Amino acid sequence: MNDLTEGELCALPFLFDFWAMPHQLPPEGDWRTWVVMGGRGAGKTRAGAEWVRGKVEGSCPLEPGVARRVALVGETYDQVRDVMILGDSGIMTCSPPDRRPEWKITERKLIWPNGAEAQAFSASDPERLRGPQFDAAWLDELAKWRRGRETWDMLQFALRLGDFPQACVTTTPRNVEVLKMVLSMETTVTSQAPTEANRANLAKSFLEEVRRMYSGTRLGRQELDGVMLVDTEGALWTHDMIEQARIRTIPAMDRVIVALDPAVSSNDKSDACGIIVAGAQTQGPPQDWRAYVLADCTIRGVGPVGWACAAIAAMDQYGAERLIAEVNQGGQLVEEVIRQVDPFVPYKAVHAARGKIARAEPVAALYQQGRVRHAEGLLDLEEQMSRMTPRGYEGEGSPDRVDALVWALHELMIAPARHYRRPSLRML
Repeated sequence: MNDLTEGELCALPFLFDFWAMPHQLPPEGDWRTWVVMGGRGAGKTRAGAEWVRGKVEGSCPLEPGVARRVALVGETYDQVRDVMILGDSGIMTCSPPDRRPEWKITERKLIWPNGAEAQAFSASDPERLRGPQFDAAWLDELAKWRRGRETWDMLQFALRLGDFPQACVTTTPRNVEVLKMVLSMETTVTSQAPTEANRANLAKSFLEEVRRMYSGTRLGRQELDGVMLVDTEGALWTHDMIEQARIRTIPAMDRVIVALDPAVSSNDKSDACGIIVAGAQTQGPPQDWRAYVLADCTIRGVGPVGWACAAIAAMDQYGAERLIAEVNQGGQLVEEVIRQVDPFVPYKAVHAARGKIARAEPVAALYQQGRVRHAEGLLDLEEQMSRMTPRGYEGEGSPDRVDALVWALHELMIAPARHYRRPSLRML
């Protein structure tokens, strides 16, 4: 810093390449659309504003940049003005004094000293994009637009100036068709970041509060982690179904068990060893029973003794009364390994006579009936659940966590219900 001249020190705050986080810098390559998806406060607006600056500014204040005509499109005209242009991370705030554009409110335009222009548009009125033409566009919060596809289509016809017109989309992800369509295009590139990435520029109390309230929830995954949650077509468990199952307070249990789906191999690339802790309240008739998934203790890359120790440790931690394990692949070896760790552990071997989907469907029905609840911190398990379909598992690898979950809920809810003593006709 001591070696910089006075002019260089004055310029430094406006050199975004120096200050930017990786997700705020446009990727290299010949892309047409750059989508910046992030959590609330992740720096998306700043990334969009600085991208526009990089397009319109030349090396000197009066020299032309790559783009001369820019479209600024937001959910409403007020949001374009208050967030994208005049906001704390907007174009006017980010621009150095000698390159700061003039905001002409009556014309809804920004005009730079080098003659470049940016025009504001509302996504609620896509027809206004008929007629104008641009060589760049910044679209903010695309996933919120009520007329998103219409506005997107009108903008594509208007992006026809220059050698290679481009668009930057900054948005919190939501499961909407227009965003999924844009992300699926071959000419689209993406950047993604959670709210946590920009913690240096956010109030500490804000981060602590939103983490406390929303960590481990579907809303938190979307609004804080910047992850777009898309239901797999025909999934046995939808994200809404899983979200409705979550609770913060766990009641007392009548039974607690640990279910184990042993891994065949123990290298870093092998399948994980699914270990799920679940409990149930089983007072009264079966229709009144409730199950609770308490913890996911799944591990990867350990040998048989490692997963046996992990399963027994989970039993001790949660006071489980029994360990059940699938033995299709390990056979008698599974019990022998477990007995090496604890000779007296209450153990039950289960054998899969049917396929994964056939076993999972009655468990999914319990969720549909609202009879299963989830503790916090089960996001990896829930992600696997959302990818189980009647066609099979549509995620990467094997659904080890789901396999263990299915065995646990079969043991707690389905198998006992089949043997529940119903009143006979003679008793009635």
